[in-house]
Amino acid sequence: MALPKQVKIVEVGPRDGLQNETSVPTEAKVALINALSETGLQTIESGSFVSPKWVPQMADSSEIFGQINRKQNVTYSALTPNMKGFENAVAVNADEVAVFGAASEAFSQKNINCTIEESLERFKPVIEAAKEKGLPVRGYVSCVLGCPYQGEVPLEDVVRVAKTLFDMGCYEISLGDTIGIGTPTKAVEMLTAVAQQVPMECLALHFHNTYGQALANLCACLPLGVSVIDSAVAGLGGCPYAKGASGNVATEDVLYMLHGMGIETGVDLDKVIRAGHEICQHLEHGPRSNVSLAALATS
Repeated sequence: MALPKQVKIVEVGPRDGLQNETSVPTEAKVALINALSETGLQTIESGSFVSPKWVPQMADSSEIFGQINRKQNVTYSALTPNMKGFENAVAVNADEVAVFGAASEAFSQKNINCTIEESLERFKPVIEAAKEKGLPVRGYVSCVLGCPYQGEVPLEDVVRVAKTLFDMGCYEISLGDTIGIGTPTKAVEMLTAVAQQVPMECLALHFHNTYGQALANLCACLPLGVSVIDSAVAGLGGCPYAKGASGNVATEDVLYMLHGMGIETGVDLDKVIRAGHEICQHLEHGPRSNVSLAALATS
């Protein structure tokens, strides 16, 4: 199959990235989202309405949604694991909400303290309430290529969770290699299996770069027809429940690769690089993007 002509980038740095970094001032998060809003990105995951006890870095999500300069053509989304989170997201006019499950039973227990089935049951009222309000719901599936606790994750479990979320009403299912251990052949095998039950146009890839495989995995999957990629500016992130897991694949690196392959994104790479440099001033490290580092070295 030919490569897609266009790929949509879902920027997850302000949420999935920063929730696993050192604490960042609210104004810096707002500045980051405002800078990303000017790059051509269509979707920016801007906050998470989970218990501050579990994810203290996201405790200021309401303030962030209240302070950002919203652009009409940008979707500002929020993670909402339960009804309380959903109500908080609605109160600040989030454009889209997301629920997250895991394909690994062990990860589900460690991450949200319940079984996979119980987690899916929790999402039903959220998805129903979102439907009533006309809010789109995105579904995340963690550990699609492996789990830090149980190791191998059976493909049938990945397919089952993805299909269940899709059938419940999630318009898009994001398939996450949470600990970044996947390799290209396994990534292709996983995506092929899921696409037999969920339409390819409703699937997204969310790959972490722990073992440096994220770009290779994405490149291997593109000919299958997937056209939505999650990434984080400056390669921010990690996973608090997956020891040693590094950040998401860097938006800068994904953009450079896609543009070099003749695939359109509508995103200005230079502006993303600048936004990444600015947020890294508040972190204990520089950008984890090779493209960003190369640009910095030659500027």
